[in-house]
Amino acid sequence: MNRTLYTLLFHLGLPLVILRLLWRAWRAPAYARRIGERFAIGLPPLEPGGIWLHAVSVGESIAAAPLIRELMARHPDLPITVTCMTPTGSERIRALFGDRVQHCYLPYDLPWAAARFLERARPRLAVVMETELWPNHIHQCARRGIPVALANARLSERSARGYARFARLTAPMLGELSLIAVQTAAEAERFLALGARSECVEITGSIKFDLTIDPALLARASELRTQWDAVQRPVWIAASTHAGEDEIVLAAHWRLLERHPQALLILVPRHPERFAAMAELCRQQGFATVRRSQGEDVTAHTQVLLGDTMGELLFLYALADIAFVGGSLVPNGGHNLLEPAALGKPVLSGPHLFNFLEISAQLRAAGALLEVADAAELADGVDRLWREPVSAERMRAAGLTVLKANQGALQRLLAALARLLADRAEPPPR
Repeated sequence: MNRTLYTLLFHLGLPLVILRLLWRAWRAPAYARRIGERFAIGLPPLEPGGIWLHAVSVGESIAAAPLIRELMARHPDLPITVTCMTPTGSERIRALFGDRVQHCYLPYDLPWAAARFLERARPRLAVVMETELWPNHIHQCARRGIPVALANARLSERSARGYARFARLTAPMLGELSLIAVQTAAEAERFLALGARSECVEITGSIKFDLTIDPALLARASELRTQWDAVQRPVWIAASTHAGEDEIVLAAHWRLLERHPQALLILVPRHPERFAAMAELCRQQGFATVRRSQGEDVTAHTQVLLGDTMGELLFLYALADIAFVGGSLVPNGGHNLLEPAALGKPVLSGPHLFNFLEISAQLRAAGALLEVADAAELADGVDRLWREPVSAERMRAAGLTVLKANQGALQRLLAALARLLADRAEPPPR
């Protein structure tokens, strides 16, 4: 399939795209807002001539935050435009940067929509986070001479096989990229095999290792635990959980309460549209539950704190002794294991970590990650770390060591982007 056929099929599928958008809006009303932006209609005013960065959703927005901050500091004269595809990603971008960046949804990958967006933004450089590859957006950039960098790029074997099935679409698209900054050598080989130009592929590592923790965040967490009278209380967090995973976590918490009657679980579902249902599930299962969003007090009788707020995940991690990272007991591929590790928390996960193979392998090899398969193993793992502080400290130290050993990717990426900016000294013409 080539790009022309892809575009034709995308147009033919627009009714399904709209129906899917309406279905999402029914589940999460925020999807009903700013629909026009998804078709490059009603875009906000954008100052041209700067850097456009695309981060599809929350995870990519968080990973991109240090990069965006550095770009703002190094190029204060250039406007930064940040796009995403989801309401949660949009909320995160607004929470992180406010009016310091320009923001809108990225229009769908239709030639006319991509062209209208680029005519409005006229970026000097486009930066796409991880694997969000859109053939028409990339081609429209190439037509205008706008260099496109794929930053923090990752490509699993499974994804590479999928791209290979559409080589007539994938190879020309990759050939139009000016930089593919990959996380590992294995991923570099996969991109090259799919048609990327060798001079454009650089191994920079994962910028997720370059996470820094504000000491004030740790101080706030310590203060709140003191307010809860929970300094000595066993507290664990299950974060970024998906449907089908919450039940496993809650079953593990029941087991833990049998051994540690004062145990507190901080449960943080991945998607906001599930917050209300998870609060109801906790109460149906008999847990004394409070919701973070409602400002309810955590008391000695509270068994579950539902983390139903946006932009607080690092703070909620900081409140706990031990962290379980979700999306891994169900086959979603896992979520960022480095955030709790950077906070000095022993990290647990399920076995489904195909989105973080290199990171999980390093943490596992260092003894900084404990993988579990079900509720019983999850409860046993948390229980052992509470009972064996020496083991918990060993995992904590191992995680911080892995993090420190891999830092530097952000500086390597920034150097590569600076070269692209130097080659494109002026914004593209209208």
